[in-house]
Amino acid sequence: MSDVVRRSSLAMTGGRNIVLYADTETSTDLFAAVPANIIDPFLYVEVGERRVAVISSLDAGTVRAADARIEVVDPETYGRRELMLSGMDWHAVGFEIVRRALADLGVRDVAVPWQFPLALADVLRADGVAVTVDVAGIEARRRVKTEGQLAGIRRAQTAADGAMAIAANMVHACEPGLTAEAVRLAMQEFCRAHACALPGDVVVGPNEQGAAGHDQGEGPIEPGDGVIVDIWPQDVASRCWADMTRTFVAGGVEPDAELREYWELTRRALEETTEAVRPGVHGSDVHGIASAVYEAAGKPTARSSPAGSTDGFFHGLGHGVGLDIHEAPSLGLAGQELMAGDVITLEPGCYRQGYGGVRLEDLVLVTADGCEVLTDFPYEL
Repeated sequence: MSDVVRRSSLAMTGGRNIVLYADTETSTDLFAAVPANIIDPFLYVEVGERRVAVISSLDAGTVRAADARIEVVDPETYGRRELMLSGMDWHAVGFEIVRRALADLGVRDVAVPWQFPLALADVLRADGVAVTVDVAGIEARRRVKTEGQLAGIRRAQTAADGAMAIAANMVHACEPGLTAEAVRLAMQEFCRAHACALPGDVVVGPNEQGAAGHDQGEGPIEPGDGVIVDIWPQDVASRCWADMTRTFVAGGVEPDAELREYWELTRRALEETTEAVRPGVHGSDVHGIASAVYEAAGKPTARSSPAGSTDGFFHGLGHGVGLDIHEAPSLGLAGQELMAGDVITLEPGCYRQGYGGVRLEDLVLVTADGCEVLTDFPYEL
């Protein structure tokens, strides 16, 4: 993490010291700060200009190799051996070391993520430490992607583009016996063959299954079927994700009038929202631009139809992508202001339950004066 990002992180958390206690396998916040694979929980603290990891000798070298600027402190400094010999529970030992380390560092006011252990928060509060769960502040630290993260996102998106080409060819050819499962498997195998990416789940939703949001899809694909394909692979080295969606008509058959209308509206919504993306624009306003396209055509949207409706454009426009597949900023009814360095999805869609629908999704990098579309794949049905 650069000094500039670290200084801005302090501002994001109201000047509070940042405390994380987790392992980097399960905590993306901690992995962002210490980009190394560590399976046991440890303490990470940002206090002033210092970054401190209290971690056993088993993983100390891994932390130093990941970032030499991090101060590594052995938990034996805080009496780990004596605590273990006293018969104290393993978790309780870890919590007591955290309590002692924060006292030693003079840290009495901390910002923590929403996943911070409640039991540890209770220990610290009982010791007089002010513990503030700062979801927005901690999230904001990861929004501006590092060069390594952005490179990983681009690798994952390249894999997604290639896998989508496999899907498009299979659906358009629509050989007898084609199934959603076969398309999904071929896409996953393509990702596996490219060592840069591991496949996440893949949606291959024919007809009405495609209108059900995240329904994985199953069964036969016949000529004339509309098929929504959504893939989100993960880059191995950076652990960053990509995300994209396209819609195809099987067998080279012309789409019916309803599906064609949905595609034209969705393509227009994607174009208009892409043009609107720039730093300082609010995510809910960009969502509103997409909603207006559908509403002008008489289609229901999340802001115009009863809560719980799943026809029309019923979902958010997009979300941030990085170390988590869904992260800040949000582009929905409640959103966040965009900033340069965000990577976001734009994924308008229009559906009718029992029939099907269309969704088109691009991955976009917010730049200083607009955006760069990272997805490189045609939109046609």
